[in-house]
Amino acid sequence: MRAHRHGNPPKSIATCGLALVASLVAFVSVAQAQQFPTHPIRIISPYPAGSASDTVTRVVVDQASQLMGQPMVIELRPGAGGSIGFATVAHADPDGYMLVTSSSSMATEKVLHSHLAYDAVKDFVPVVLLGTSPSILVVSKKSGFKTVADLVAAAKAKPGTITFASAGVGSSSHMAAERFRLAADINVRHVPFREGGLTEVMAGRIDFYFIPLAAAASALHNENLVVLAVSSPKRSPLLPNVPSVVEAGYPKAIFRFWNGLSAPAKTPPDVVKKIHDVTEKAMEVPAVQQKLAQLGVEPSHISVADFAKFFNDDFKATLDLAKQANLQPVD
Repeated sequence: MRAHRHGNPPKSIATCGLALVASLVAFVSVAQAQQFPTHPIRIISPYPAGSASDTVTRVVVDQASQLMGQPMVIELRPGAGGSIGFATVAHADPDGYMLVTSSSSMATEKVLHSHLAYDAVKDFVPVVLLGTSPSILVVSKKSGFKTVADLVAAAKAKPGTITFASAGVGSSSHMAAERFRLAADINVRHVPFREGGLTEVMAGRIDFYFIPLAAAASALHNENLVVLAVSSPKRSPLLPNVPSVVEAGYPKAIFRFWNGLSAPAKTPPDVVKKIHDVTEKAMEVPAVQQKLAQLGVEPSHISVADFAKFFNDDFKATLDLAKQANLQPVD
């Protein structure tokens, strides 16, 4: 029998070796997923307490913690429009023990900052979509506006004089208003606020404001405000007498804020799926469904793969909106 000249194993042996390694890797991955989690999971919230994203996440995570068998602890890490929190998770170990509250704003951060310490697409894996929520269009009772048509007519009669507030450049309130502005083809002025924007609207010093419904409890029944529309295809069960932007004649003004959970890229798929499945079960609990409904949030029961597609589609749509609205980087 001839000896092998170059000292390499026969092809069949090499192939078997690779297959064995692959099997061992798969076995270890499954074993890790079955054991996961063995200690608390940290969820970084890049936004302040009380924000729409933070509020929705807490409702679901409180229940998911009980089902997971380990605490899921939310840590506030606000600052720099959310980029501090996102960067923290992007550079964390991809083991499933640190997640981030992801949202629509991940795309606007890309628009507003030329240099980020992370890549919103490449550095994260979408885990679970918690839900979507529209915004409400509010005006001061003093304005005399009773319908969306009244507001649009006033804006067209005096271009550049009608103003709208937001929680800051690139915030969901800003982007919802930009989508409405483009859909209605009106010339209005943006006045961003860190806080106090709603107070300015109530006083009649600012003309309108889009507030995420999940964070709008104080505005829904305020006697100084009038809710003109919700930025969704259909009416909200919370506001059955308020028309949608579609009913108001502006289907291109549909804007829905979303939020979910994402993990660092390269987090094992089995670990991602376990977090996804447990969180999905949490959203099926009647008490959680009731709380989400009270916030105007529609749970989104979709797979990990579908959430990834949803994220990429929304990311592109937001970048397109920013381009149409001529939003420029702030740094």
